[in-house]
Amino acid sequence: METVYIGLGSNLAAPEQQLRQALAALAALPDSHWIGASALYSSESLLPGQPRYTNAVAALATDLAPLALLDALQAIENDQGRERLERWGPRTLDLDILLFGERVIDEPRLKVPHYHMQARAFVLYPLAELVPADFVLADGRTLQGLLDECPFEGLQRL
Repeated sequence: METVYIGLGSNLAAPEQQLRQALAALAALPDSHWIGASALYSSESLLPGQPRYTNAVAALATDLAPLALLDALQAIENDQGRERLERWGPRTLDLDILLFGERVIDEPRLKVPHYHMQARAFVLYPLAELVPADFVLADGRTLQGLLDECPFEGLQRL
């Protein structure tokens, strides 16, 4: 089994409830074991004019292949009313594979470590609740180094 970290975000249709429902769905994934989740955080949208997001990071141990996990996550999003009308638009649920064991993945449908996670406080700070302080990503970057470059600004722990 490999440990995976999944970023969760929602800014539509009761975001906290969306995330709690998604966490329960993640815990029930086949061939996977629940490890835990961070606290929930509130953050500004990356695009102006959108409602604030509620975010978290979850950890699972899984035997699923990366693309099978991606398909399972997209099914959870769809089950919770996700509509892909515009890129980076508001959403009921967004589930992103942030890290997948020690793998660096560069597939058309999946990039791991997740692209731009280094600039997203709403990913890094929740992730820091789940891993040791000296955590090293598969691409050699340290989480502490990423945190040092990405201030906690705009986040509120719920």
